[in-house]
Amino acid sequence: MAKAAKKAASSDLIISKSRTKAAAKGYNVSSDFYGALDKAVRVIIKNAGDRAKANKRKTLKPGDL
Repeated sequence: MAKAAKKAASSDLIISKSRTKAAAKGYNVSSDFYGALDKAVRVIIKNAGDRAKANKRKTLKPGDL
């Protein structure tokens, strides 16, 4: 059952583990790094959405980052 819970949590990530590992070439990536990275990306996206909304837009733009 733990495997199923772990797999479900992994599928909720908006980041790709394989692409993250490839981007971290030359470094080992701990299993809990992916969750922390996913959380940071979600915060960035939410903040970008808040900025776009404040500017009366529904489109996220690079300047919102």
